[in-house]
Order: sequence, then structure tokens, then C-alpha cells
Amino acid sequence: MIDLHTHTFLSDGELCPAEHIRWAEVAGYKALGFADHVGLATIPVTLPVLIEAAKKENELGNMKVLAGVELTHVRPEHIKEGVELARSLGAQVVIVHGETIAEDVKEGTNRAAIEAKADILAHPGLISEEDVILAAKNGVRLEITAKGGHSLCNGYVAKLAQEYGAQMIFGSDSHSHTQMATLEYAFKVLKGAGISRKVAEDMFTQAEKFVNSVF
Repeated sequence: MIDLHTHTFLSDGELCPAEHIRWAEVAGYKALGFADHVGLATIPVTLPVLIEAAKKENELGNMKVLAGVELTHVRPEHIKEGVELARSLGAQVVIVHGETIAEDVKEGTNRAAIEAKADILAHPGLISEEDVILAAKNGVRLEITAKGGHSLCNGYVAKLAQEYGAQMIFGSDSHSHTQMATLEYAFKVLKGAGISRKVAEDMFTQAEKFVNSVF
């Protein structure tokens, strides 16, 4: 299982990074991504802790842990700055909280994330065709999420991504160990979004290639 969108108690998750890693190991994860919620002011505070936690685990060689952040409700005008700041401070994966219909996300967030070339645009909601085309061009991965509420537009996102050749990636958006997804559960979520088993397997192959490119 490869899941790059998870949260610890450094934002609104339940577990400290060490606990989070252990439960991911129990769940059979090969690679885990920390993606705690941040804004411009909290990136320099949150990210170093996650980097250190990931470093200690990666020294053991049991599971690959990527330290990253999720820019959440950051103004579209500030997203490029946030992506660049996170990367300059060592983030291995940068996610932007997209325009999910489950929350009142500022319009223009999807486009700003794609223009900034974030690694992943999480739960992008009713993303426009133009933004999907740009995501395909810029190599921004569109998330198919297991998170309730955010998942309401999975089918719509999957349809446009496949039509225009944009990359997709699965994310649990887990905030506790009970929300961590097994691979088979992920395949069920993807199937429910209208994604074939073959395409789903390729999504995880591509996710693994991204993880390997970091190490």
C-alpha cells in the first residue's frame, strides 16, 4: 500500500508521527506520506518535525516515509509561495487542499495549485476541464480520495482525468489509524469511481515510481 495523504496530531490527526508510522506498518503500508495541514506561517514549524520523524524511520529501511505538507485554505495568491517554501525546507511531497464541495474552499485554489506544480491536488471537487488539461501538462496528480464528503466528486474527477490524460493518485486522507486503507479497500474506492482494475494498478505503479524518485 502506498498512501501519501495522511495526518498526524501536528495538525488535526489523532496520532504522533511515531504512532502513525507504526499503525501504517501494521496496515501493510510500503510507503507513507505525512501531509499535515499548514499555512505559510506554520510550514517552518510543522515540516521539520515530520522530516525528523521520517528520517528516523527511513534509517531502519522497513518502510519508506515521506515528509510533506498539505497547504489548506491558503489563499490562491499565496499557494505558489507556499509550495516553493515547503520544497525549500525539505518537503518530499507537497499537497494542496483542493476545491472539495464538502468545504467552502476559495475559488481559484485548484488552478493556483496546478500552476504552482504541486505534487498532488487533493480532492479537487468539480474541477474544470481546463484545469484538468493543465494538470496533465504540468504533471500534477489529481487525488481520488477515500475521505467521506471529499469523495463525492471522485467519479467526476476520474472521468475527466482519464479523458484528458491527467495522472491520478489514491489518498486515504486518514486522520487516525482506523482510516488507513488497505490496498484492496483502495481498489474498491477506485472501482466505485469508475476506474478499472488495470488503471488502478497503474496508479499505484506510478505512485511507487514517485516515491522511489524521492529516495
